[in-house]
Amino acid sequence: MSKMRLTIFMILLTGLSLSLNTAAPAQEIYWGGFVEGLWSGGFDNNNPTGRDYPAAETRLQLRLESFSDVAEAFARLDFVQDGFDSATYDMELREAYMKFRLPVGIDFKVGRQILTWGTGDLVFINDVFAKDYQSFFIGRQDQYLKAPQTALRTEWYNSLGSFTLVAVPDFEPNVMPTGDRLSFYNPMIGIVGADNYEYSAPMDRENSFDNAEIAFRYARSIGGFELAGYAYRGFYKEPRGLIMGDPPLMYYPRLNVYGASLRGQMAGGIFWLEGGYYDSREDGAGDNYFVENSSAKGLIGFERQVGTNLTANLQVMVEQMGDYGNYELSHQAVSGMWSPDWPAPPKADEMRTLLTSRWTKQYMAQTLTLSLFGFYSPSDEDAHLRISTEYKYSDELSLMVGANIFEGNQPYTMFGQFDRNDNLYLKVNYGF
Repeated sequence: MSKMRLTIFMILLTGLSLSLNTAAPAQEIYWGGFVEGLWSGGFDNNNPTGRDYPAAETRLQLRLESFSDVAEAFARLDFVQDGFDSATYDMELREAYMKFRLPVGIDFKVGRQILTWGTGDLVFINDVFAKDYQSFFIGRQDQYLKAPQTALRTEWYNSLGSFTLVAVPDFEPNVMPTGDRLSFYNPMIGIVGADNYEYSAPMDRENSFDNAEIAFRYARSIGGFELAGYAYRGFYKEPRGLIMGDPPLMYYPRLNVYGASLRGQMAGGIFWLEGGYYDSREDGAGDNYFVENSSAKGLIGFERQVGTNLTANLQVMVEQMGDYGNYELSHQAVSGMWSPDWPAPPKADEMRTLLTSRWTKQYMAQTLTLSLFGFYSPSDEDAHLRISTEYKYSDELSLMVGANIFEGNQPYTMFGQFDRNDNLYLKVNYGF
């Protein structure tokens, strides 16, 4: 079933469920949403996007929820007037799912939904579900960082803990910059945008049983801590594979992930620990430069209130590439045959480190919120700073001013490639 047909089917299915549930005596129906204007302006006149405003949009979101003692139906639909290039109108089905429970304690949730798990604050190890980083970098609400996926989620609760199985029949990659709103790094060209690059989408995976994504989570509370184990079979969410040809073609290599996490209260705050092994199924020996090597990742974090209405956290993540010696040999071989018209092939470090910290302060009876979130990688020597000020004029109306600042010494690192995309944004939101 195509994505379009599946989306239409889920809209009809949710609508039918809402209609049928209306007749139930224990039925509850809630609706709401918001209207929001977002305007974002860039600072760098040399940005090859050729655009001063990465975002200029008006968004209407409608939410409808219907639930009874045994079932729930939920729909979230966005209507967007996008003035980024020329005025266009779009509709996105963010969520449309049904949820019901069997008498044996098994929950089923089927349809378009947001999938998330893990412990990190904006740092993801075992959460390998789709993200929208373009929205994240231009000032949209944090909810838009999580991209929706059409999936079946099954949860079984018993005395041993909770068991969760997620099946995604149609692979959904991360949404990354494409050169129009935000410039990015292309290994054959360098920093590219709409002015100097015609974007070619990475090769997609066909919809088949072999290409379905499967994720599993087991969780149990022990002594005030939640312990969880994870497994995933699918693909890298970003195009970490390259097929050399004319033209070269990016694609999403196959991936397995195995991990665990621990989260709970400690020393007057919240502590979390998470780790994962990324098994690159198409580069088991680590000797193919054009496919991501396997790697191990570890994350530790702590958050607590450090003052009146002031909360802070700190996270440290370490990532180690496997088979690094083979990677170095493959990089050396590729460098010898690399076209002199292309930038030198980048060489990754064996160890990558990332530090993050979030600071949130509230004033004026908690109607004014100042927030700062910083990413800094000592190994990559790059950073991303997110600053925002939000004022709640009333329960319905809020205003926010914020900024995304990127820094980096190399154009191919995670944040360094976005160095020309610094932006300041304004949001006005009215909820109902």
